[in-house]
Amino acid sequence: MRSGKELLAASKAYASEYKLRSWVEVLLTIALSGMVMFFTLFAPISIWYKIPVSIINGLLYVRLFVIYHDYQHRAILQNSTLAIWLMRAVGVYVLAPEMVWKRTHEYHHNNNSKLSISGIGSYPTVCTKRYLTLTKKQKFIYLINRHPATILLGYITLFIYWLNLKSFVQSPGKHIDSLLALVVHFAIGFAIWYYLGTALLLLGWIVPFSITFGMGAYLFYCQHNFPGATFRENQDWTYDNAALSSTSYMVMNPVMHWFTGNIGYHHVHHLNSRIPFYRLYEVMQDMPELQNVGKTSWKIHDMIECFKLKLWDAERGKLIPLHELNKK
Repeated sequence: MRSGKELLAASKAYASEYKLRSWVEVLLTIALSGMVMFFTLFAPISIWYKIPVSIINGLLYVRLFVIYHDYQHRAILQNSTLAIWLMRAVGVYVLAPEMVWKRTHEYHHNNNSKLSISGIGSYPTVCTKRYLTLTKKQKFIYLINRHPATILLGYITLFIYWLNLKSFVQSPGKHIDSLLALVVHFAIGFAIWYYLGTALLLLGWIVPFSITFGMGAYLFYCQHNFPGATFRENQDWTYDNAALSSTSYMVMNPVMHWFTGNIGYHHVHHLNSRIPFYRLYEVMQDMPELQNVGKTSWKIHDMIECFKLKLWDAERGKLIPLHELNKK
């Protein structure tokens, strides 16, 4: 079984796109989400029939976000002027403008599963000994950042506040696109409310994005905070180990894999982020080393088990719930 540099080298054979397929995937997703949104807002049918359509639009936005994320990893559609401007527009639309997303997400890939209080591009994770040295305020902020409500309400907490409002306030010169994203988002929302009313504002705008960002925030959380995940200090950290022992494979049915842009094969993505999202399954099937990894799912039991995890216990080599700290 390959590991280390040998495994990373083997993955490079898949780090190439089929350009036509990339364009088809991008344009199909944009077209479908546009059609579904138009149907939600303007179709002359009962509002009750529009509820499932609104949910579908939220799932399509998840897929659009993952495709945008793939582009930012330089996995698809590089060296295309059209793609540059299209993806910048998508980034603004999905409240993940290019400047802040690139900086924080690249940091995440280069520091995945390292113990850290900062939580740049990820959720903060510290060991039990470090947690005990924190002040009451630091403990409160740490636990709020990992709280299920913070994650499931990611629309407000992570995307409106953290990725956009906070980044712009802290560094307006670097993150003017964060301000643009907020202005565009609230302007469209206001226009829908003004011309079409509150019900269609909810179904055509707020509900889809709440689904998208709640799912996205949870995916990002559970794929690095699951039973069996390991964390390391800087000196013990390696890139391939972080991908295979600190990143999960999220079990889903084929429909949900499609809606989530195959991001469930997250350990493959972390091994080599230049592999296009539509090739991740192929890589997992071809490389036996990637098939025996930590797993999670959308099952309520698995979600609860992931949400419980708060601290890294170095002595036992696992993440633990907060109540287990009090028993030590």
